[in-house]
Amino acid sequence: MPGTFEPLPGGGAAVALDVVEISIIRSLAVQLMELIGPGPAEDSSGDPLADLFAEGPSEPPSDPVLRRLFPDAYGDPEGAPQGKEAERQRAYSAEFRRYTENDLRAGKRDSALTVIRSLDALTPAGEGGAVLELSPDESRQWLGALNDLRLAIGSRLEINDEDDSDLLFHLPDEDPRKPMVMAYLWLGGLQETLVSSLMP
Repeated sequence: MPGTFEPLPGGGAAVALDVVEISIIRSLAVQLMELIGPGPAEDSSGDPLADLFAEGPSEPPSDPVLRRLFPDAYGDPEGAPQGKEAERQRAYSAEFRRYTENDLRAGKRDSALTVIRSLDALTPAGEGGAVLELSPDESRQWLGALNDLRLAIGSRLEINDEDDSDLLFHLPDEDPRKPMVMAYLWLGGLQETLVSSLMP
């Protein structure tokens, strides 16, 4: 089980993590939450009804990682046709973003928070680490967070397709991108084994 998720009887999954792996995943999840930012309830008057009907942004984020995490619903504006069709796509995307982005951000924050809380609940046994056991719901939250982390790292590394990641895999050790590439590949392995563990 070291480093790979395995199914648990009755659902869910488990993985053995050492203290360094726990620290890396937790740190990445915290950074993801900071990047996504606070929710409306955290910076509003506290009126739950107002928060429920709060509109989100209508413009895409300027940060390329956030653009990858919250893409336009109606195509890439840079690759869109010109003229009226482009204007129509921008208008549809803006409207869709206004009413969905707050919920999407909340979901991504919840998934990252589930990762942090489940890791904080572990009691590592010295250098040996600990076995993380996840319920079916926690497993789905982890799956979402692992996907978001890979999208974020992939965006920073400018990975757009599988060929890009293959090229980065062969970077020399002295390349400053090497640690991020290794994290990207490792998280991909965790994600893949978690998907397999959850399949019937």
